[in-house]
Order: sequence, then C-alpha cells, then structure tokens
Amino acid sequence: MVTPSVPRLVVAAPSSGSGKTTVATGLMAALAGRGFAVSPHKVGPDYIDPGYHALATGRVGRNLDAYLCGPELVGPLFLHGARGCDIAVVEGVMGLYDGAAGEGELASTAQVAKLLRAPVVLVVDASSQSRSVAALVHGFVSWDPEVRVGGVILNKVASDRHEVLLREALDSVGVPVLGVLRRAPQADVPSRHLGLVPVAERGSRAVEAVAAMAAQVADGCDLEALVGLARGAGALGCAAWDAGEVLGSSPPPPLPVPSLGAAPPDPPVGLRPRPQAPDGLKKQVALAGGAAFTFSYAEHSELLAAAGAEVVVFDPLRDEELPEGTGGLVLGGGFPEVYAAELSANDGLRKSVAELVVSGAPVAAECAGLLYLCRELDGLPMCGVLDASARMSQRLTLGYRDAVAVSDSALAVAGTRMRGHEFHRTVVEPGAGAAPAWGVRAPERRVEGFVERGVHASYLHTHWASEPGVARRFVERCRTS
Repeated sequence: MVTPSVPRLVVAAPSSGSGKTTVATGLMAALAGRGFAVSPHKVGPDYIDPGYHALATGRVGRNLDAYLCGPELVGPLFLHGARGCDIAVVEGVMGLYDGAAGEGELASTAQVAKLLRAPVVLVVDASSQSRSVAALVHGFVSWDPEVRVGGVILNKVASDRHEVLLREALDSVGVPVLGVLRRAPQADVPSRHLGLVPVAERGSRAVEAVAAMAAQVADGCDLEALVGLARGAGALGCAAWDAGEVLGSSPPPPLPVPSLGAAPPDPPVGLRPRPQAPDGLKKQVALAGGAAFTFSYAEHSELLAAAGAEVVVFDPLRDEELPEGTGGLVLGGGFPEVYAAELSANDGLRKSVAELVVSGAPVAAECAGLLYLCRELDGLPMCGVLDASARMSQRLTLGYRDAVAVSDSALAVAGTRMRGHEFHRTVVEPGAGAAPAWGVRAPERRVEGFVERGVHASYLHTHWASEPGVARRFVERCRTS
C-alpha cells in the first residue's frame, strides 16, 4: 500500500556555516508552536542536529542517507518517519550539491530533494555581499534543473538598507525571498572538536536555544508561504518502511516524544519498554544513552524490537550496573572522550559490562562504544574488554566507507557488505588476539575493528535499515548466549 504524501520542504545552503541548522530547527519549532505535527529529518549521517530537531518538534529526529541506506530507501524511510504528520522539514548537509567524495551527487542534499520530490529553500549567508547574491542564487538555481529551488532565506543581514539591496538584486533571479534574518547570538549553539554540542549535554540551555531559533524564524520568515511551498511537493510513489514488515514480524509501538517545554530527554532512539516476543524471549537488549552516548539511529531500536527484543536504555554515567536481565548490549556513538573520567570512575558498570562479555552475550559497539570497551582511554581505565588502548588525536578521520565483514560475528556473517561512516579524533592501538570486524575498501584498503567472543566493535557507524538481518542475528544471539 502506498502511503499518502506529506507536505515537505528541504532546507539547504550553498555551503556549511550558512545557517541551515538555525533555520531548519527554528522552522520546525515555529510550525510546531502553531499546532502542526512536524516530522524532522536530516540529510546524511549527522547525529547531533536530529537531537535539536527532536527538541523542536516533539518527534524523533531521523536521518536520510542515500549512501548508507541506498537511494531506494530514502523515500520509504522518510514516509516511515512522517507517519501522522502535517508537514515535514528536511535539513540538508554541507552545500546543496555536495555529496560522498568521488560519487557525484550520491548522498547530497540535491539528490535527496529529488528523491523526495521536495522543493528546496536556500539559506544564504548574506553578511559579506549585496548584488553578488543574485549571481550566487542564480548559479544554484540553474545548476540542476531537476532541483526545484522554491525560495531563499537571507541570513545574517546587517541592516534594513542591506536588506533592500539584497532584495533588489534577487528580483532579477525570479526566486522569492521567503525570509530575512538578522544576527541572533541567543540562538547560537556552541561547537567543539566534532561539531555542535549535543542536546543531551546542554539541558535547559538547549531548550532556550531552540526557542530562540523558533522566535527568530517566526519573526523573519513568511511561514504561510513556506507551508504553501511544502504543500506543492510531488507525490511519492513508494510505501513507508516498516521494521516489522522487513523482518516479517509485528511493527513496534510508536516512539515517545520529547517536549520543548521540558528538559531534553535522553537521545530519542526508541527508548521505551518493548512487548515480550511471542516465543517467550525474556532477555533484554541494553542500549547506552545519556550524555556520553548520544547517538543511535531510531530504526536500530525498531528493528531490534521487531526481531523480538525488549530494548532498555541505561546511562553509563549514572547507572552502576546493566539493566537486570540484559542479554545483549548496544553501545552507539557519542563522546566518551569528554566524559572519560566519569566513565572510568563508574567501576560497577565497567565490571558489569566485562562480565556480560565473558558470558558470551552479543555486544555491538560503534565508535564511542569501541573506545569504552578498550583497556583505557587517554590513560584512564575503561571496560578492558578489548586488548587495545585509545587516545585523543589531532587528526580528524571523516568520511563514508564501503566495507565487508571479514569475520563471523553477532551482527553479520563474513562476506556481508555494508556501508558506514567514520567520524572521530581518536586513535585505537590494538593488541593481539581479536579478529578484525570489517575490510574497508575505500579510500584505502585496510581491516578495521574487533570481533572477539560475542563482541563486534568498530569505528564505523552503520545504518541497519540497509541490512535489517543484522538485528535479527543479534537478537538470535541473545537467545542462545
């Protein structure tokens, strides 16, 4: 069955730093404040922006990544996230036409906009130009005729006179100006070594920042025109993705929603009790959350639940042991390097994790989870599950990866091909004994990660919707371990 279409638009920009996050998050919050049920989405693998989107809308922020999941899943995953919503706002990544290195338009905002048949709103940093803005916008409008740029929002406009000059210049381009924003420091979000500081770490300050973004967009943009533009999106000829259907089981219940008026919740990744599976599976899958582990794609929890698991969240910064009945452990991404001292001081939980691993239970660890399982991180004791040490580095490792499983593990059989994303400023120095998890094909051929006992640990972030069988395999290991 084809799911009814949803009004939608894509917020893009000529380059990073133009104000996409401010405009997209502010627009989501402003529309939600006017009674719209808003579905928030982010192009690409970024997991920080969706936290702000969730705070703005009261719904789980979801990623749309044509590299990790394949172009064919962009529409279905979008419709899955947008179920029951009045409108959807999709925040782009980098510049409008920037995608995976050496892969043409793949994974670009432009490609996702075309796949979604969605109009684009171009956010332009106008702080250092006047008439030249017309040449810039004209270039982006004409570059790909299949990308429909439906309007422009001018950001960082200095004065009323500056605004007049910009509008006069854009009259010749034929693209309407749908908003003009002045500088608003109260809406700024602080950054550090890997981008914006996540919602889970900022508490009430994140709530205040999102409220400021909403006020800025509501004051400076034509919301009625933006909604009208979204309603002009073309119909999608595909059905919504469903975790139960892809695994041949019943779908999980809806995810909980955070509130803009309350302190931000733990990461919105499907963190609620799941119904027990019909076959009597009693073991739980513990999912790391809290400020140190802020990232897991929402679809991972949904797939685990559809495979028969009960997903329970715990906070490695606060909880002194794993949830009772834990039969499997998922350690996603985050910032253990920022909280290394606190994680190290939690001896009880580190011991609990080590005991689970010794029992042979399945453990899936990505990036932050990999660091947490090492002997040490920057000289501080971690779980000691892996014969490896981790440390901060000055070098940024960033990019998409094409990988193939080289060892049978709790996630995949050898030969399983998946695509991943790597983003870190740490280095792991391995000891001996563990088999590698992945053979990475690009940008250089190498092996990566660890497979030992039931542990699958790697720097690569993967999206399980692209290979849903990994969730079923993981839950089966919970049954048999």
